[in-house]
Amino acid sequence: MTFTVLIPARLASTRLPNKPLADIGGMPMVVRVAQRVLSGATSSGPVRVVVAGDCPEIIRACEKHAIEAILTRIDHVSGSDRLAEACHLLGLSDDEIVVNVQGDEPLIDPTLAGAVANLLAKHPTVSMSTAACAIDSEVEFNNPNVVKVVLDASGLALYFSRAPIPYWRDQPAPSSRHNAALRHIGIYAYRVGFLRQFTTLAQAPIEITESLEQLRALWHGHRIAVFVTAHKPGPGVDTPEDLTRVRRWFDSNGVGRSASI
Repeated sequence: MTFTVLIPARLASTRLPNKPLADIGGMPMVVRVAQRVLSGATSSGPVRVVVAGDCPEIIRACEKHAIEAILTRIDHVSGSDRLAEACHLLGLSDDEIVVNVQGDEPLIDPTLAGAVANLLAKHPTVSMSTAACAIDSEVEFNNPNVVKVVLDASGLALYFSRAPIPYWRDQPAPSSRHNAALRHIGIYAYRVGFLRQFTTLAQAPIEITESLEQLRALWHGHRIAVFVTAHKPGPGVDTPEDLTRVRRWFDSNGVGRSASI
C-alpha cells in the first residue's frame, strides 16, 4: 500500500507570522515536518511527501532542502481546500490515498502517517481516518483546546468535541488513564475522491459550533476510522512560546545548526 503525504503550509499566521519558515535547528519548520515524516517511511510508507505552500518563499525554502513542494492559491479558506488543489496539481486519481500532516507539527510521530493510511486502506466503507491517544490528565480532559473523540465498538468515531466526553455521570472524571477518554490527534487520511467531495459539502451546524472541520464529515453521514496510538503527540507550534519549546527539544536531542534556511 502506497500513499502521498501532503503538508499544507500558509505563510500568514495571526499568532506567529511566517510560521512555516520559522527557524528550528537551522532549517525552516515546514522542512523539519517533512523530514520527520520521511524518517518514518518504510516499505509501506509514502510514495512521496509534498509541501503545498501558498507563496514562493515556502516553495524555495523546501526546494533548497530537497523537499518536494508545489505552489497553491493564496485564497483557500481551509487546509482541505488547499489539499484538494494539491491533488489536482499532482494528478492524483480518486482512489489514491493522501495523508494530511499539519505544517506546524515538527515533533509528529513519524509512524502515524503510515498507520492512518493503512487503517483507511483496510476499511473500504469509511471515508477518512485519523488518530487518537489516551488521556491521563484531568486538566487535559477538561481543556477545550484538547479535542476529544468517542469511538464505537468498531473503532469508528461517534463524535469529536472540545467538551469533556464521555461524561462520567456518577463520579468525577478519573485523573488516571481511562480507555474511554481519547485525545484526538490532528492527522487525517483521505481517498482523493472523498477529499474532492468534502470541499463541496455544506458546513455543518456542529462543525461551526465546535470549530472542528471533521464534524462536517460525520454530519453528512460519512464514517471516520480512528487509529489509537500509545504515544502522546509532541507539542505543535501555534505561538512564540511553542516555538521556543520545540527549539529546546531539538537542541536537547542533539539536532545541530549545520544547515541554514
